[in-house]
Amino acid sequence: MIKGYTTGVFDLFHIGHLNILRRSKEMCDYLIVGVSTDDLVESYKGKTPIIPYEERKAIVESIKYVDEVVPQTSRNKREALDDINFNVMFVGDDWKGAPLFIETEREFKKMGVDIVYFPYTLGTNSTLLTEVLRMVVK
Repeated sequence: MIKGYTTGVFDLFHIGHLNILRRSKEMCDYLIVGVSTDDLVESYKGKTPIIPYEERKAIVESIKYVDEVVPQTSRNKREALDDINFNVMFVGDDWKGAPLFIETEREFKKMGVDIVYFPYTLGTNSTLLTEVLRMVVK
């Protein structure tokens, strides 16, 4: 059985999120999705998600491509591998070459774990949607 893993904040869920979940499930038998907790997002983005963690988790759990949702409390992908024991990790290609993934790729390759990068969905992203929403609310 191929166990896949992907992560995200999934704030203001959009078609890019759905695309990565659908494509991930097409490449594995069992898909686990790590949804970033509010504390984790605040720690590295310096802002609180618009939609609280429990609601984002419920949204992702309701997607037919998702078999299991776990809280993502750390960006350390090796810790996630140790906890979940997946065979393949799915990531948007906007992360390819980022320091977070350069070392992860090296480490995972030694362990026989693949990282598959999917094309970024142009024109749609949560950061832009959030910025527009925050301007409107002000």
